[in-house]
Amino acid sequence: MKLGAFSISLNVKDLNRSKKFYETLGFKKFAGDLDMNYLIMKNGNALIGLFQGMFEQNILTFNPGWNENANKVEPFDDVRTIQKHLKSNNIPLESETDESTSGPASIVLYDPDGNTILIDQHV
Repeated sequence: MKLGAFSISLNVKDLNRSKKFYETLGFKKFAGDLDMNYLIMKNGNALIGLFQGMFEQNILTFNPGWNENANKVEPFDDVRTIQKHLKSNNIPLESETDESTSGPASIVLYDPDGNTILIDQHV
């Protein structure tokens, strides 16, 4: 199964402080806006999303159809195909997408330890 680009979305208390910290580790702003309370930071293939006040816990994020540069990749496994696979393997989903649609959509699930996984397709 091709889940696409991987990033971790971190719930941060102080976006500016976190930005400076990750810049010290070699990350650079890739996307986002301080005024919108989020930044996507990149170091090579590694992506970290910094989000202030948007959610309570950290989230593992996958983007089917995208690589780590947010460029479309072909072929890729559509989020609806991934959803069907998870459901056929009795993986409970916190939120689902309408399988009769196409294009951008997302699903949310939890790993066995309660970590949130977001599969967020933008194409």
